[in-house]
Amino acid sequence: MQIDHEYIDKILEEARKASDEFISAALDKSDAMEGLTHKEVAALLATEKPEFVNRIFETAGKIKESIYGNRIVMFAPLYVSDYCVNRCAYCSFNNGRDFDRRILGMDELRSEVMMLERMGHKRLALEAGEDPGRCTIDYILDCIKTIYEMKFENGEIRRVNVNIAATTVENYRRLNEAGIGTYILFQETYHRDAYLRVHTAGPKRNYEYHLNAFDRAMQGGVEDVGGGVLFGLHDPYFEVMGLMLHNEHLEKEYGVGFHTISVPRLCKAPGITLESFPDLVDDDTFEKIVAVIRLAVPFTGMILSTRETRDMRQRLLKAGISQLSAGSSTEVGGYVKREESCPQFEVKDERSALSVIEELIDTGYIPSFCTACYRSGRTGDRFMRLAKSGQIGNVCLPNALLTLQEYARDYGDESLRAKADDIAARCVKDIQNEKVRERVIENIESIKHGTRDLYL
Repeated sequence: MQIDHEYIDKILEEARKASDEFISAALDKSDAMEGLTHKEVAALLATEKPEFVNRIFETAGKIKESIYGNRIVMFAPLYVSDYCVNRCAYCSFNNGRDFDRRILGMDELRSEVMMLERMGHKRLALEAGEDPGRCTIDYILDCIKTIYEMKFENGEIRRVNVNIAATTVENYRRLNEAGIGTYILFQETYHRDAYLRVHTAGPKRNYEYHLNAFDRAMQGGVEDVGGGVLFGLHDPYFEVMGLMLHNEHLEKEYGVGFHTISVPRLCKAPGITLESFPDLVDDDTFEKIVAVIRLAVPFTGMILSTRETRDMRQRLLKAGISQLSAGSSTEVGGYVKREESCPQFEVKDERSALSVIEELIDTGYIPSFCTACYRSGRTGDRFMRLAKSGQIGNVCLPNALLTLQEYARDYGDESLRAKADDIAARCVKDIQNEKVRERVIENIESIKHGTRDLYL
């Protein structure tokens, strides 16, 4: 995998001259949920004509509704170590900062996981700084094993996604054998000069090694990979082009592209001043980027963290976001002590997980805690084939309803249970397959009587 900077610059320049006919054709293609080429993406990013911009958002909303319905997948990050040998200008964990660093022992890890389970989370994203001497692959594997072994009155953590530094094929093979969900890695910036400017020391400075991590992951058997950039490090349209070309490369070489795309935006952090970053992305541009990505890869999950404010998260849900973190701490050990003294970044949506979930329900969404696809083998190209066939809705909506019923009964009050019952009564009618619909109704009753972890 290589990124041709001159080619991207050329495509972006040509996109400014794209004809109305070309843009309309791209939007027609999006409307049919056929995805877009990187050249079509560039044209949509470049256009400023109100009629086209309005249609971008309308189509993004249509795609979101058609493929994902009103479901929002919920998760939380779990930071296990802030030791890091890299010097990254945008990250408070960078090796140049002097603060009391931590790596969780297994008992401390269990305490953090217990707090997350009490919030109702079933899906975690394990996060760690890069320090091969202290935070070894064996330590990460021990963390995963410990999490999966924990059982609670209301169940367990059912899926651990992993966001750790680029590593070897053999290490990816070991992660895959440990039963991870998605391997997540942000390129941060696809522009090589910008990359070297913000990564001044440490193994992460190796642009090519980092860029080709997903190739090694897939060669190691990992079927679901999640990409992303940190918007604000370079021209945002260049970054979107990098994401699209990277996705096309993975599809060509391995038959499946990104399972998820994350869209973190540079924000304040201890020791980090935003004044030194000239490419910060304003809200309107960011919203358009999210919508265009949704058009480009309609069947790819899009993830938004608590880097964004409550209001911005609501806006971006309509533009195409399908997964949200809630009740997040970005500090090692932060769920137990609930003090953000050394967070990786500033959390802007500080609401509890319950508050986020209640607002989602009140605004017409179904918070989903489903992990069924991972456990049923619907990963990689098998997931994408099912999604593109339109059949994924036959399992996604039922599983979202079932996991919400679990959540309401195990972590909610009478009001929340009533809301979950109302959603189930209304939405179960939308399940087209009669046998599936009957099974969901039976499973909901079983959940009300204490049975757990029912899924299709």
